[in-house]
Amino acid sequence: MVRCLPFQYHMSHLLTVDLHLHSCYSMASSKSMVPEKILDACRTKGITCVGTGDALHPGWREKWEPFIGNTRDIVVVPTTEVEDTNRIHHLILLPDFGSSENLSGMLAGSSRDMATTGRPHVRLPAREIAGAVHACGGQIGPAHAFTPWTSLYGRFSSIRDAYGDENPDFLELGLSADSSYGASIAELAGVPFLTNSDAHSPDPAKIGREFFSLEVQDKTPEGVLNSIRTGSVTLNAGFFPEEGKYNRTACSRCFVQYSSVEADTLGWRCPADRGLIKKGVRDRAAELSGLSTTKRPPYLHIIPLGEIIQKVEGTSSPRTRKCCSLYDRFIQTWGNEIRVLTEIPVRDLAEEDERVARAIDALRNNQVILHPGGGGRYGFFSIPGME
Repeated sequence: MVRCLPFQYHMSHLLTVDLHLHSCYSMASSKSMVPEKILDACRTKGITCVGTGDALHPGWREKWEPFIGNTRDIVVVPTTEVEDTNRIHHLILLPDFGSSENLSGMLAGSSRDMATTGRPHVRLPAREIAGAVHACGGQIGPAHAFTPWTSLYGRFSSIRDAYGDENPDFLELGLSADSSYGASIAELAGVPFLTNSDAHSPDPAKIGREFFSLEVQDKTPEGVLNSIRTGSVTLNAGFFPEEGKYNRTACSRCFVQYSSVEADTLGWRCPADRGLIKKGVRDRAAELSGLSTTKRPPYLHIIPLGEIIQKVEGTSSPRTRKCCSLYDRFIQTWGNEIRVLTEIPVRDLAEEDERVARAIDALRNNQVILHPGGGGRYGFFSIPGME
């Protein structure tokens, strides 16, 4: 007699993910970057999986301990960013805080500030840091990989030059790039692209300003890492690259923009003020790209709802009372910001505010006007009829 085993069906889950942010222990971070505020901002934004950031810092791990495994609506993944001996920044994902503590111990002898700052400087090359991360069961990849400062492609021309035989597990695009910037770089063909906020404040305009959607079998940190490993990213979302502060080649003092040919002719010094001209992400990615293009998940260009409301209201900040009041009305009605920006029909949004609805419609139909950033100054956008 043959005994039939019951069929086991593993239902997948779709998470909205932001894995790169910083704590109150990091330089230039808000003192409000504490777990409670971060989780509240995730719920407002619509993020269902968030990185802790700064997981090598013992005080930060202690602050997170009560929340690990106890947030039913949000998966919390231990993450950190480190700077290596070549001043390249790396994003690290870990399966649990035990692994974070182990990694901290392995790297502590090569860092003077492991216990004093959220993003430590580690006096080791990328390949040795990656080896330690992999030995702890974690994953590593270059953070904001194309920016002229502190990035993989700002320092080297290939992954192998930095990581050697310790292959990175993913690449973070950064605010000045979208998937198209890396899709024609041959060595990245099998590397998942991640889009994260790099937030230093719990303001919903910062948390989740870039995110990605990930299909997971298990809503756990291990499940998240497994899905990144198998390339289960279904969507990347974030800034129009032109909004990033390093998108175009420009002077780092006066921000005048140049073509790469002009900058090369000028010896990478601005004739107006002798400021250093920094090569933009767009030009750097073009240098590295070949003729063939790898198919990637869709990239959704978004603008934070608070910034859209600011444009509509014509205020100097999205944090004015008028802007916050209107923002809160949309969240109370529709649940979270990502739903408002991407799912709710425009006609329904218009019942709350017709001007904001028209602006979101322009965003969804790629009708915003972009004013590119460069040299360290963010770009900005305008909306037709609302300039």
